Amino acid sequence: MDRMELKSQIEEARQQLHQVHLQYGSLLHPEVIRQSVVLDALLNQYNRMCVEKWMN
Repeated sequence: MDRMELKSQIEEARQQLHQVHLQYGSLLHPEVIRQSVVLDALLNQYNRMCVEKWMN
């Protein structure tokens, strides 16, 4: 996956997190936490990709 595709997935996951939060009204709702974990994983992947590019 290239950086642009990953950035697109991050934006989609961010929007989904916002929608889920609005739907359930709590940051502690299990679905909000689940979507937050999805977004975190994508952000971590993006950060690793950037570090690897910078190191090479």
